Amino acid sequence: MGNTAGASEGAIRRLSNIQAITDEAFAYMGVDELLDTLLGRVRAILEVDTAVVLLLDREERFLVATAAKGIEEEVAQAAHVPVGEGFAGRVAAERRPVYVPDVPSARVFNPLLVERGLHSLLGVPLVTGGTLVGVMHVGTLAHRRFTGEETEFLQLAASRVALAVQSLLSRAERAGALELQRSLLPAAPPRVPGLELAARYSPGKAIVGGDWYDVFTLPSGEVGIVIGDVAGHGLPAAVVMGRMRSALRAYALDNDDPAEVLRKLNRKMLHFEPEATATVLYAVVDTAAGRARLSSAGHPPPVLALPHGPAESVDMKFDVLIGLGEDIPRRTLTLGLPPGALLCFYTDGLIERRDDSIMAGVARLCEATYAGPPEAVGAAVMSALIGREAAADDVALLLARRVPPERGGA
Repeated sequence: MGNTAGASEGAIRRLSNIQAITDEAFAYMGVDELLDTLLGRVRAILEVDTAVVLLLDREERFLVATAAKGIEEEVAQAAHVPVGEGFAGRVAAERRPVYVPDVPSARVFNPLLVERGLHSLLGVPLVTGGTLVGVMHVGTLAHRRFTGEETEFLQLAASRVALAVQSLLSRAERAGALELQRSLLPAAPPRVPGLELAARYSPGKAIVGGDWYDVFTLPSGEVGIVIGDVAGHGLPAAVVMGRMRSALRAYALDNDDPAEVLRKLNRKMLHFEPEATATVLYAVVDTAAGRARLSSAGHPPPVLALPHGPAESVDMKFDVLIGLGEDIPRRTLTLGLPPGALLCFYTDGLIERRDDSIMAGVARLCEATYAGPPEAVGAAVMSALIGREAAADDVALLLARRVPPERGGA
């Protein structure tokens, strides 16, 4: 039997308790602690034997048991249910409450529900902003007919859970993506004879993306310089970025032609990550010969600043992005790099603004770039193009200057 005395007033009071928990969760709880606390409260309020939350996986194919009270083995056994199948899968697919009066005779996908001896189930979807997050369901060992008020309470509680979970997962994913991205970026550019280096990375205001830079020495004594931007945002983009960075490094050890390295990288991504795309610029700098060989997979060209004269964007052809067109040829440009010359590599977050053209952004970058010490140039570029407010998108900036001749023993 459901709760009847003082039902409306009691439901409002109990919901306020749920609301208080979820509000506090934004400040200090993680997802697991939040769900554990909420399920305990829901279980006590509705006087049920079990309470479970299953969250939708990243590919939106399965519901995965994430928290449980009274049937903890669901989580321990990593129970999951395909969307559209069984009890929880039906709740997710139909996005409405589903009541099962007799579990043994119903078609439930998860055998644990039967093994636990459950008789009646009530499930509701976790939806926020039109997005399905997962499913919450409660169960009883004895036959139970849930009242309309109890169903409404569970729906209201579920909406609070969905909002809190989505917020916490987004926060955790951003933190995880940022940590992964920072762990893959060089802590400081390596010391390379004949070359001065400086770098900046600034995460966007919205969400972390797949921007990265890399600098490494090659067996030939030359220096490999990479700047890239994986399409997409968040943890998936950061993970793909890490895989691309490792693959490019491996191919760079076996080939000194930047176009061939990018061709091999593209072939690898098309086979193993067919949904991923990225822009990548790879340069091999030979400080002894005073030259740089560059190839671009759809990435903006670097800005070149010579010791005398204005900085200009390098005139080079774009080839197709990584993740597109395996058989399309790629080209390498050879560029002279006299002593004191500086190359400025960047991702598009530095120059793109909603209220202005990309060409205007490139022009501002050229104005701010000069053939000076890379750290000082980096500060000038960030001041001129970023200013006091963080860009909406990620920004990666890498500056490389061929060491100028000694002047007056300074």
